[in-house]
Amino acid sequence: MKNVKVTVVGGECNQKFHDVGDEWIVGNYTPEGMCTSAFAALFPLILTCQCGGKFHWEKDPKVTRAICPDDKGLIFEIREA
Repeated sequence: MKNVKVTVVGGECNQKFHDVGDEWIVGNYTPEGMCTSAFAALFPLILTCQCGGKFHWEKDPKVTRAICPDDKGLIFEIREA
């Protein structure tokens, strides 16, 4: 599977785990240091990207954004690495 780059592009982490600008390269495992709740919410989109799927509702169908389920909610960008 392809590696995927996940970047925090906005919002605020209620638990103070992450800040805007944090990045991870996701391969076959949960990336070290990434909140497991955020990873669980993003996983379907990460898997889609890893398998070459497209996000046809986005301007660039190879890039999408999603929000963490946290009450303040970080915004993550997901794209091929």
